Amino acid sequence: MTLRVAYSPCPNDTFVFHAWAHGLVPGTEAPEVTFADIDVTNGLAERGELDLLKISYGQLPWVLDEYALLPCGGALGRGCGPLVLTREPGAAADLTGRTVAVPSERSTAYLLFRLWAATAVPGGFGEIVVLPFHEIMPAVRDGRVDAGLVIHEARFTYQQYGLHRLADMGEAWEQETGLPIPLGAIVARRSLGRERLAELAATIRSSVRLAWEDPEASRPYVLAHAQEMDPAVADQHIGLYVNEFTADLGEAGYAAVRGLLTRAAAEGLVPAIGPGALEF
Repeated sequence: MTLRVAYSPCPNDTFVFHAWAHGLVPGTEAPEVTFADIDVTNGLAERGELDLLKISYGQLPWVLDEYALLPCGGALGRGCGPLVLTREPGAAADLTGRTVAVPSERSTAYLLFRLWAATAVPGGFGEIVVLPFHEIMPAVRDGRVDAGLVIHEARFTYQQYGLHRLADMGEAWEQETGLPIPLGAIVARRSLGRERLAELAATIRSSVRLAWEDPEASRPYVLAHAQEMDPAVADQHIGLYVNEFTADLGEAGYAAVRGLLTRAAAEGLVPAIGPGALEF
């Protein structure tokens, strides 16, 4: 049966999965691909609708009974955290009672934001509005919300909207923990079995290696799904989010994931996970 997978149309995902999606990984069949915003894939995973998905680490505690975390293919790194943007420069305390747009309340960005705001915005922010990530900066610019929590290529383009960076969630996380920033996870159905899960991890690693060996091969696929993104911005996006942790989470990657979910559980933001929950 053809594997059903879902990931975002963002350059890092299309770059990573290009070879696999086009049947270029030797000995593997191309999957059936669905492109969706991260808030959509989080929901698909919670409903158990597909076989393998890219989701937020913030969603992981809710789906670990049915899905296993794969040790590769996701987004985790340094200097790549979400940003809080406003129309005017200001201080964190200015968010007190304000409306903030976020890409998902189950996103890693939202967890990092809530952990940061617990101390940086002691008065508490106001309403949280969930918007697709590409609608957040226009909403801040147009005054429909007071601030926006942005991810992906917004790190490189927010100044084009006349916006100001109030805070960098990744910078705050790294300063506090010394760990890399966990953003997006690759999960697959546990019912596929350990052997099949290991095969899928090997396939994804091969797809990553093929992308690195011949970056130009994936360019048409990347740009076709990048929502009219400037090719230079797409390259920056890939350079930032596709790194050694994409090939293998390693000890530091797993420590970052456990650290985030442990801290978030302590704040009541996610369910606590067991000691072996990240294994398959």
